[in-house]
Amino acid sequence: MDKPLKDSRQQYSAKVKEDFPDSLIFGRTEFVKKIPMRYGENPGQPAAFYEEKGASGSTLAGLEVIQEGTKGLSYINVADMDLGQRLVRKLTSLYSGRKVCVLIKHEMPSGVALGRGEVETFEKAWKSDPLSNFGSVDVFNFAVNAELAALLVESIRNVEVVFAPGYSPEAMAVLAGRKVLRVVRMAGSPDEPLLDNGLEFKRVAGGLLLQKRFESRITSAEELEVVSRRQPSAEERAAAVFNWNVACFTRSNAVVIGTSDKVHGIGSGQRSRIDAAECAIRFSRRGYGPEGCFLASDAFMPFPDVVELTARNGLTGVIYPLGSIRDQEVIARADELGLALIVTRKVGETDCERCFLHR
Repeated sequence: MDKPLKDSRQQYSAKVKEDFPDSLIFGRTEFVKKIPMRYGENPGQPAAFYEEKGASGSTLAGLEVIQEGTKGLSYINVADMDLGQRLVRKLTSLYSGRKVCVLIKHEMPSGVALGRGEVETFEKAWKSDPLSNFGSVDVFNFAVNAELAALLVESIRNVEVVFAPGYSPEAMAVLAGRKVLRVVRMAGSPDEPLLDNGLEFKRVAGGLLLQKRFESRITSAEELEVVSRRQPSAEERAAAVFNWNVACFTRSNAVVIGTSDKVHGIGSGQRSRIDAAECAIRFSRRGYGPEGCFLASDAFMPFPDVVELTARNGLTGVIYPLGSIRDQEVIARADELGLALIVTRKVGETDCERCFLHR
């Protein structure tokens, strides 16, 4: 008779002791330990969250854990919160007065939407890809009310963390009913600028990579160059800007498809651009589908295969940077297919913006 399997789920809730210093200094910047993590990227890895001294605004500095849940925040939770808050901040700055919901999985967006009402905005983001959004970190630029809280605690969604600027007392009573849920309040408002040293660090064996933080300059499509014969409509231009800015926060190779107020599909972290495009289209069929969408590609297209796939699946155009030796071939093929092509530079400029992300 086979022996019963031992229950190994406890490894995911067991906390790992860490003995990291109370503060770290990189150059002229001091980081102070704020929260020991349950573990790092994997069980058994010691980890901690350090807050940059003097940082303020729309950052993770000053966050408040108001419901720890049964397991507490993990290393990956905090990384997801950071990416979500950055994207929420960007969209809030672009779409004044609109509500923003960003759902994050493994440091990648999995659902993004703009709306007018709290529940409407969340549901638009969730329905883009319910399968990928299961177990997400959900980030908002508005206070969570009781009606929204009732959706967030549904066990079928398995939401890991809710991260918002505030919560009504009624919402907190609802959220408290889901014991595993972590609830965190932002320190700064999402419409505040991000104030820290502006540097990005990446550890490598025996060294450290350092770069300035990237900030897309694509905030309006009106001045962007159109390289196709067909001119995009106002709605297509709006969709291009929205999906480009989501692509800026999506792991490369990244392709994002959607309309002007919601993402339909995301292909991220692929080794080829055609694979990323195929993933975005395939994942969109779990929700809204690809028809009528605009496609954003974070870098140039080396072959016409992406525009062919775009047309074949009912999308209407692409925003992307030039830079391939086959740029003219790609444009000619798009013209044959009746697609609109917008490139990420203003008329008269030479260089296009690229938005690779490898976090």
